[in-house]
Amino acid sequence: MSSTATQPVERFYLQPTTYSPNSPLPVLVYRNVLPQPHSESTTTEFLEGNNWERRGTFGHIPTPHFHPNTHECYGIFQGSSTLRIGKGKHDSHSAGILIPVTAGDVIVLPAGITHSCVDSIDYRYVGLYPKLPHWRNEFGKEPIDLVAVRKETSAVEMPEADPVYGTEGPLVLWWAEEA
Repeated sequence: MSSTATQPVERFYLQPTTYSPNSPLPVLVYRNVLPQPHSESTTTEFLEGNNWERRGTFGHIPTPHFHPNTHECYGIFQGSSTLRIGKGKHDSHSAGILIPVTAGDVIVLPAGITHSCVDSIDYRYVGLYPKLPHWRNEFGKEPIDLVAVRKETSAVEMPEADPVYGTEGPLVLWWAEEA
């Protein structure tokens, strides 16, 4: 399943920090692309239609963390949040960026991108992943070994499809250019 109306997709590139490997692949944000009415079931059905697998429903997660072994997609079906992307817990305040998201939005985080919620209001999202291994959380409590972590994140397979626009979507095209 793919969306019928193409919306512009935002791209964000994040450099590694002392505590966050981040990724050479861009974070992608799709605004107001989920089918109405926004619900857990309509969001799941829409995004799973493009070969992403639902592995849970989540809310406010304030702890900065990254997944070195898989990419991650949020389908936001309720409320709103400000996500801090690219900043480990012990990094300087200037590290990373803030991205506001609201019901109807989708965000895709490449393997290695540190993320957390700064604030949220009635925020709920479906977490989806390519059909690969179960995610592993890393919290960047110590300075990272960038070479070792990047070796692992670069070995993560590229998704077969963009979660919103399918096999011809921006994720497939842009990530192939960056890999």
